[in-house]
Amino acid sequence: MNDALAVEFLNAVLKQYPDVQPTLVAHSPFEILVAVMLSAQTTDRAVNAITPKLFAQYPDAAAMAKASAEDIEPYIDRLGLYRNKAKYLATMSRQLMLRYDGVVPQTYPELTALAGIGRKTATVVRTDAFNIPGIAVDTHVSRIIKGFGIADPKATPDQIQKRLEALMPEATWIQLHRGLIRTGREWLSARDPQFPEAWAKFKPYYHPIKKERAHHA
Repeated sequence: MNDALAVEFLNAVLKQYPDVQPTLVAHSPFEILVAVMLSAQTTDRAVNAITPKLFAQYPDAAAMAKASAEDIEPYIDRLGLYRNKAKYLATMSRQLMLRYDGVVPQTYPELTALAGIGRKTATVVRTDAFNIPGIAVDTHVSRIIKGFGIADPKATPDQIQKRLEALMPEATWIQLHRGLIRTGREWLSARDPQFPEAWAKFKPYYHPIKKERAHHA
């Protein structure tokens, strides 16, 4: 798929999802950060099911920084990798208190220096908490973009992010990353990819990667 056709497809995604919103339920930068960290290798629905009680107990970094990983575990033990996630949450909250007086930072270097936070998580926090343009690349986005040949089959999430951000105007980035994630969940799933009628012209170009490794954080 050449650049012109790639841009046409990405614009079709924007048209399909004109006002797509985050699927994680969170109401502050701290809650958004915690929810995104918990969402690794599990569904947003599962995260949303457990966060109300978690946030009621630990509404901010100051409260969570006083907790041990063992204190946090019972609130999140229905999620995959919950023990590791509890350790990251406890450490991350203490780091927020020590370094930033409990305020979630906004830059990539500051965010990715926190425990358990990689570039994808940092991008989602920047977009959802602070409305800073960016395209987060999860397994859905990676599978779709590689499947269309818009990025190399061996491209890393960082390389895919740079590729997409170079192709599309900055004003579209947040909507595009949310739209691509929804596309991966609702249409171009790994097991049974389907195409909306309006996307018929793009179907011949889609050759999904057989095995896509999970991207962490």
